[in-house]
Amino acid sequence: MRILGIAGSLRRGSHNRRLLRAASDLLPSGVELVEWDNLAGIPAFDEDLENEPPDSVLEFFRAIEDADALLIATPEYNASIPGALKNALDWASRPFPDNVLKNKPVAVVGASTGLFGAVWAQAEARKALKASGAHPVETELPVGMADYAFADDGTLNDPELAQRYTDLIADLVREVTAPVEV
Repeated sequence: MRILGIAGSLRRGSHNRRLLRAASDLLPSGVELVEWDNLAGIPAFDEDLENEPPDSVLEFFRAIEDADALLIATPEYNASIPGALKNALDWASRPFPDNVLKNKPVAVVGASTGLFGAVWAQAEARKALKASGAHPVETELPVGMADYAFADDGTLNDPELAQRYTDLIADLVREVTAPVEV
């Protein structure tokens, strides 16, 4: 099983990129996490280009199609998701209803330097994904105080948080293997 990981932050050293990569150590046997790392390369959504998307958008579509599920790690910008992530989701939602997100299981996690762990951004991302036809897992994983959340090796410092992340990934894997409702 292949999970496509998408960090909603463009910054290389972002906490959400670290959170995404921390999932690699928590995956069940037979599951791989492949990180998609070209969020910055997707141009602003333009409906005039919807029928002939740019190559970077087609690459994004192929990555989603090749994955059994998505794991998105998003920061919170101004009480919502970053523009680059929202833009990518807008592209992936087209053409509606038969887009690459249709029936795709997705989990959304988030880290922030504040106490709340990007809870609002996670909710906004799940809302956009659900409206696009994806199947977002409702389980949340807010990682607050992210400056202190990770060990030097990239794992989560808090064993309880690591267990919750493991459980969320298990929920995502179950969503992949569950029958699709039409």
